[in-house]
Amino acid sequence: MNVPPPLPAPSPDAVVAAEPLTALELLNSYAPVFLIAFVVTLVVTPLIRRVAVSFEIIDKPDQTRKQHSFPIAYLGGLAVFFGVLVGIILSFSLTSGVAGDLMHVPLSVVLGLLAITITGLADDTWGLDPRLKVSGQLIAAAALAIQNVGTRVAEGALANTIGPANDTLFTVGSFVVQNGDLYYWIGIALIAIFVLGGCNAANLIDGLDGLLSGTVAIMMLGFLAVSLMMATTFTETSADDSLAGARIVICLATLGAVLGFLPWNWNPAVIFLGDTGSLLLGYLSVVVILMFGEHGHTHLVLAGLIIFALPIMDTALAIVRRRLAGVPFSTPDSNHLHHQVKRATGGVKSAVLTLYGVSAAFAAVGATVAGLVIYRIVRFQIGYAIAIVLFGFVMAIAFKAARRQLWDAAAKQADGSGSKSATGTGAAAGEQPARETAGSTR
Repeated sequence: MNVPPPLPAPSPDAVVAAEPLTALELLNSYAPVFLIAFVVTLVVTPLIRRVAVSFEIIDKPDQTRKQHSFPIAYLGGLAVFFGVLVGIILSFSLTSGVAGDLMHVPLSVVLGLLAITITGLADDTWGLDPRLKVSGQLIAAAALAIQNVGTRVAEGALANTIGPANDTLFTVGSFVVQNGDLYYWIGIALIAIFVLGGCNAANLIDGLDGLLSGTVAIMMLGFLAVSLMMATTFTETSADDSLAGARIVICLATLGAVLGFLPWNWNPAVIFLGDTGSLLLGYLSVVVILMFGEHGHTHLVLAGLIIFALPIMDTALAIVRRRLAGVPFSTPDSNHLHHQVKRATGGVKSAVLTLYGVSAAFAAVGATVAGLVIYRIVRFQIGYAIAIVLFGFVMAIAFKAARRQLWDAAAKQADGSGSKSATGTGAAAGEQPARETAGSTR
């Protein structure tokens, strides 16, 4: 079986008098990546908008789910793509300071980036069959597996139970299967699950001006904090943590790109991310989370998922809500978290700022959990416990909210039926309230 061998421990000669890295040194070395991604996206976005309008790739309001007052251009994600790509390309030319000693972003990540962008662009332009969208995401996941980005995530969770990767799992005649084979294939399955889940979760929360781009900026700050802690603790030489530089580059390039896009996307927006942007930002977030598990640090992957919790929470709500309602998961409605917060706060800006606060809280919790583990203040089991408790609360709240919605809908339907029977005015009297209720919850 094609299983990557365990990474060798650095030789005593390799870990000589290398001075510990500092977060400030790393940020100084990679600052050009952030700046170029920001500038490119800021400048390119209005040009992309003009192209989208010229080809009528626009989002038209329908006064139900799409309540903007005039048509808005799509393809904002293409501008973010250019910013991130230029930032990553620039990182390959950084040869001075710490950046010159660390490994660059794996080519497989860039290939996945291209696959995701092409998939989203095709959907924004022509509208893809959902199966083709899933295929494009799986191609991006397969690209990551080519260079084993994320394939060791499962090892950290299973090694303590099953045993080290080089132990024999079972033999059939002369055919020997080691634990590492199992870890490798489960790791590949996890890559696919993470990419599909992350891309679609990001797509689901992209429902208000500036929400996804600003939320991803906050999440990238959380990811960057974890990446810097890992780099300054695990990396005495470049051999210790081969993806230290790649994680930082992706975080800074994505952060710069979304901040360059946000002024154009802030309410009232003149351009939307579209599926190109939402799938892309979900993919980049997942790539960083998977990279946290490079050496089997599954507890750090869980910390990354806590930082990414807002999209996960909204997806959990949507799954439970639509499951209990008996409708397909792809059925759109107006009961996502951002819709509910908008109704509660009374406006788009206030709702977006509220959700920024929620995302910042999750980012702080995730980075804190990671820091406690990295600096060995607590054992990783406590990190697992914190994650399980947090997501347990999220799932309980999601289930309760979905149940309450069904109860409210049933009560309204019962009241409408009672009014129809009592007044005896026939279909016209009974159907109008039903149409209003349906319109308000789509």
